[in-house]
Amino acid sequence: MKKFYPIIIIFLIVTLLINTSTNFLLRYNINHQFLNAANLFLLSISIFSMILQLKAMGNKNPNVFIRSVMSSMLLKMFCSMIAIGLYVYTSGNNFNKKGVFISLFLYLIYLSVEVFTLIKLNNKKNA
Repeated sequence: MKKFYPIIIIFLIVTLLINTSTNFLLRYNINHQFLNAANLFLLSISIFSMILQLKAMGNKNPNVFIRSVMSSMLLKMFCSMIAIGLYVYTSGNNFNKKGVFISLFLYLIYLSVEVFTLIKLNNKKNA
């Protein structure tokens, strides 16, 4: 569980920022509910991805870990694209372009934290 702390901390910080700046977001026509949903979505796929990668890290064959990292990143990218596509399709005229761009920025933050955490864990394993 301790391995997931960095991602959970990012989730809590982003949630706190979104919920405390609701008036600011509304002033710039950014849907805070969409951002909260995107943040929760990114947390869930990041945890799922890390579980896959941590399992592969325990394998003696290093190729398994590389395949796991590549496939989980591809899976996260496709899931994110599908989620954005569904949002665009279902939102109609209420589409919030600024919210989508902010959620893509959040995607990069989650990805960076996940990679940093895995590198740190891999270095501890090899030390």
